[in-house]
Amino acid sequence: MNLVRIWKFGDQIDTDVLAPGRYMKGTIDELAAHCLEAVRAEFAAQVKPGDLVVGGVGFGIGSSREQAAQALKHLGVGAVIATGAARIFYRNAINLGLPVLVSADAAKLADGAMVQLDLASGSVNDADGNLLAQCEPLPDFLLEVVRDGGLIPNLKKRLAANRTAT
Repeated sequence: MNLVRIWKFGDQIDTDVLAPGRYMKGTIDELAAHCLEAVRAEFAAQVKPGDLVVGGVGFGIGSSREQAAQALKHLGVGAVIATGAARIFYRNAINLGLPVLVSADAAKLADGAMVQLDLASGSVNDADGNLLAQCEPLPDFLLEVVRDGGLIPNLKKRLAANRTAT
């Protein structure tokens, strides 16, 4: 069982907090190093691959900057779970291969808890397998995009399959 940590944030986490504008001209390494520092200074340095970011309503609001999702992906975040996510952030994240799940149960998830996410079912379970939160599962076609690593790899795979089928 692969347990990951929950990093919990509140409502209205906007794209400028995820990808601060003053670092946008730098590399993705520099930008990601400042991800969420305005609300949790230690996040970028301590987040581990697969860890979950949990937010409230309005996660990813603000500008349409793709770098907000890219910074989380670059840091190895396994998924974002939120009570509600901004639509453009949601699609930017999915297009980059970062799953965003919506859950009315997001507030029940505790900061620092070690959990397991079943992406296919949308369930978040504790180490003993007890259900902590149920998310709206991603539709199959979006789950495939995420599993392929994003929209571009998904399209390349589909185009290659079409070429061999003809």
